[in-house]
This record gives sequence, C-alpha cells and structure tokens, in this order.
Amino acid sequence: MDYQFDFSLVLQSLPVLLRGLLVTIELWIPSIVIGLSVGFVLALARLSNRPILRVSSLFYIELFRDTPVLIQLIWFFYAFPIMIGVQLSPFIAALLGLALNTSAYSAEIFRGGIQSIALGQWEGARALGMRHAKILRRIILPQVFKRMLPAFTNRAIEVAKMSSLASVLSVHELMYQGRLLSSTYYRPLEILTTVAVIYFVLIYPGTWLSARIEKRLAAKA
Repeated sequence: MDYQFDFSLVLQSLPVLLRGLLVTIELWIPSIVIGLSVGFVLALARLSNRPILRVSSLFYIELFRDTPVLIQLIWFFYAFPIMIGVQLSPFIAALLGLALNTSAYSAEIFRGGIQSIALGQWEGARALGMRHAKILRRIILPQVFKRMLPAFTNRAIEVAKMSSLASVLSVHELMYQGRLLSSTYYRPLEILTTVAVIYFVLIYPGTWLSARIEKRLAAKA
C-alpha cells in the first residue's frame, strides 16, 4: 500500500468541519425538542376516547415510522412546497422532517410509558375528584418519566445520526462539509475518518449516559 497519509489537511480544514458540527447541533437539538412536544400530544390523542383522534394520530405515527427518513426529508424539500406554495430552505425542510419523524417515535414511547401504569392508580385519582390533566401531571408522568428516559436518550442518539442525511439537501452540516472537503482535496480517508471521529465524540456521551441510566434504574427495580 503506497498511500501517504496526510492529516495536516485535516487541521487546516478543522474550522470548516466545526462550522458543520455547529449546524448539526442546530438541527439536532430543535428536532428533539419539537419531536418530544408533538409526540406527547400524539400520545394523548392515541389514548383518547374519541375515535377520530385515535385513528388520525395512529395514521400519522405509522406514516412516519414506516417510511424511510431520507424519503421524508426529500419530500419536505421538493414536494411539500408544491402543496403550500412556499419554498422551504434546505435547513427548514430537514428540521421539519427530522422533528416530525422523531415525534412519531416519541409518541409511542410516551404511550407505552403511560399505559404501563396500573389502571387502579387512574381510578383512585378519579375517585378523589382529580381531573385527567392533573392525574397525568401529578401522578402518572412522574412515575413513567424514569421508565421512558433510556428510550428517549436512545432516540436522541438516533436523531443525531440521522441528521447526517440532511447533507443530501445541501444543508451545510458536518457530513456535508466532510463530503465537500473530501471531493475538493481528494483526501476522503483522512477527512471522512475525522468526520466519523467527530460524530463519535458528539454521540458517545449520550450512549454512555443511556447505559448509566439503565443500570441505575435496574438496580432500583
């Protein structure tokens, strides 16, 4: 093998990669926040006594869970603007796709957590005159939060990795910058390896935290 490694180019390109990392974080964090918020509303709709809410939320959840994320991102950039008459920027289209995809998975995490609580607790709270929203806030959610936390941590990790798909829309995130530098300087091995290392440094703390949380909860069970 006669290939000569040259990581000095990586040092020169590091500011560009770090700018891409910043865009990745700007895409990642809002996707999680929006996804969790919408997911909670969807979970409540799935558990509603009204058939129209249950069916419509189920359709939404299955639509986003059963289609590839890449297709969703491309659809929001190329197809959705035709419906609304407004062209979305690549960043907004990617954010919308990631956030709504996350909301579908988060909804199922919320639903599973809420349904894991014994019905007797709901009935006892209602017997005391508590309303549904208060029961959720005061009794149910504090209990299920610990159960759902590892799943939400894992979901956040998945979204961080999925954010690299935004590069196909020319969002200038980390993967896009890595591909651009790689094709410019013809050094894919050094640059893309560095991109992988940066993703690892970004994501591994979440993986470690998720494992720690699961161990701690298992010890308390």
